[in-house]
Amino acid sequence: MTTPLKVDSKGRISIPKQYREKIGLEPGDALFLEIDEGTGTLQIRKAINPFDILALDAIRQYEAGETIPLRDIAREAGIDLDDEQQ
Repeated sequence: MTTPLKVDSKGRISIPKQYREKIGLEPGDALFLEIDEGTGTLQIRKAINPFDILALDAIRQYEAGETIPLRDIAREAGIDLDDEQQ
């Protein structure tokens, strides 16, 4: 999909609403700009926080019943979580 954009006097462009909604772009989101000097093309990508991806995957695993309770992991490792050490 190609849409013409104009650059204003301060070098800014406006991303049409339909594109912002399509990729979930919100005010304050970070973007990466890549320039291909050979062709003179620009590519803009939304920056994605890798921790957001991990959190979403953890939620998916939990909801699918694929997680293991910490107490089970500790028990398998021979750790007593109820042991009160001072």
